[in-house]
Amino acid sequence: MNKVHAIADYMYSFFYQFLSGQKGLSSNSILAYRDAIKLLLCFAANSLKKAVDQLNIEDLDEKLILDFLHHLEIERKCSVRTRNARLAAIRAFFNFIRREEPLLLQHCRRIRGIPLKRAEHKTVEYLEDGEVQAILGSVDVNSRNGLRDKTLFLFLYNTGARVQEAVDVKVSDLHLDTPGKVKLLGKGKKQRACPLWPETVDAIKNYIKHREPDNPDEERLFLNAHGKSITRFGIRHIIKKYTEKASLECSSLNDKKVGPHIFRHSTAMHLIQSGNDINMVKLWLGHADINTTHMYTEINMDLKRKILDSCQAPTSELKNKTKKWLEPNILKWLKELSKGPQLCGVK
Repeated sequence: MNKVHAIADYMYSFFYQFLSGQKGLSSNSILAYRDAIKLLLCFAANSLKKAVDQLNIEDLDEKLILDFLHHLEIERKCSVRTRNARLAAIRAFFNFIRREEPLLLQHCRRIRGIPLKRAEHKTVEYLEDGEVQAILGSVDVNSRNGLRDKTLFLFLYNTGARVQEAVDVKVSDLHLDTPGKVKLLGKGKKQRACPLWPETVDAIKNYIKHREPDNPDEERLFLNAHGKSITRFGIRHIIKKYTEKASLECSSLNDKKVGPHIFRHSTAMHLIQSGNDINMVKLWLGHADINTTHMYTEINMDLKRKILDSCQAPTSELKNKTKKWLEPNILKWLKELSKGPQLCGVK
């Protein structure tokens, strides 16, 4: 009888020893892997009429994985990008199993060979200068959380920080003496330093004076209304609230999906539009791959307009030369070739 390999035997080592211990992924990344594997196991259990605890690695064959991906797109209405993210997590799981159990090498190879699906490439949205000013101007610093909210917006726009980086930043990460700067902990636990505008430094200093943590030992800079560390969802709610308010004065905001990441996109775009080298923008944002930063040059309409202005539009002079171009001597010679060799000078 062939040996079967229970999925449950690999769960702990995959999540705790491999993803957390060896790869050092953040808790949010690990949760994304967890969600993908959880959905897959529930789908497999339902399809095979087995309890999740009784599923084996051999049950998750290529056909079942493909059915699961189809289920994500058709039944759950997931985007291609989400489908690919789930598949990436499944591939990582089977890559881990391949290393742990050589007998499953070929089985895992087939799963890992399932290709990602091409997704539509959408241009990223960013805020124009006037839209950023409208959001900042909508904050009443005399309101209960006004100081925090104004400081948060300045911080996001100044640093181009990811929302999780803003959540995790600590008071001890700040250097508020001239020149001001902050240490940010990005993806892959990579740390980078980012300079701060004097306006951002002043806003942070003022906010810290009025900051009231629920716990005196709370190190996180940005707190919620209860004095506890703010969450990603809390920041999203704050941005949505002020964007709706600002849109009454700046109608173009109604056509944009404004969330925490749009501030990061806006920082990148405005740095590039100011003439900064793309490699410097890459370091500023903490991108691991320069290709990620290149997407901002692709959508830089100001740069494209300058390129277009440097090219001359077609004129009537060019139109007059078109006929001559269409009938060069070689074409005339080939046309006369059909009349016979004598006419072409061939003997």
